[in-house]
Amino acid sequence: MLVKEIMTKNPITVEFSSTLCDTYALMQEKGIRHVPVLEKGKLAGIITDRDLRLATSRLAERPFNPDDRVEKVMSKPVQVINPSDPVEQAIRIMRELKIGCLPVVESGEVVGIITVSDIMDAFLKLIGINLPSGRLDLRMENKPGQLAKLANLLAEKKINIHSILTYPENGTRSRLILRVDTMEVRMLAEKICENGIEVVWPPKISCTK
Repeated sequence: MLVKEIMTKNPITVEFSSTLCDTYALMQEKGIRHVPVLEKGKLAGIITDRDLRLATSRLAERPFNPDDRVEKVMSKPVQVINPSDPVEQAIRIMRELKIGCLPVVESGEVVGIITVSDIMDAFLKLIGINLPSGRLDLRMENKPGQLAKLANLLAEKKINIHSILTYPENGTRSRLILRVDTMEVRMLAEKICENGIEVVWPPKISCTK
């Protein structure tokens, strides 16, 4: 999955000369929390609703006037991402920098913005939760052929896999989270168990082999 597939295209922007008051009103009207700031059509900074609230709060040491220009409060320089970058790269950057959004820039132009909400939506899509499906949580040996063994078993039962996520649990085992096109997951889990694969969920299925 690429950034351009989940980003908000043609995001709302403000000019660096816009006032704090007008920018906050725009955010409230459009229901957004992050706004790229442009200067002569190019990205100059980023501002959030939190930035505006803190900047104008009476608790601030030197509160800004609501009529001050947004350039005084915006964050700069701005970390950006390309629309053709993988989503996981955006996630890594946002996690490392502890930021809530990334402007998407191509050929010097702001073409989109990606936020935590966009990433959550992408995650839900990746795990297939938007389709009618059953869930399986499995633990298997981390060695070649194990995933093929599981896929063959499901194919024999004429069960399609909507999504599969896998990660190493330790040096010898892997965890797999699957969404499959059957709601009868308990019967399926018992069959998987019989084939030597440990079932973590659904619970209470004995898989000691």
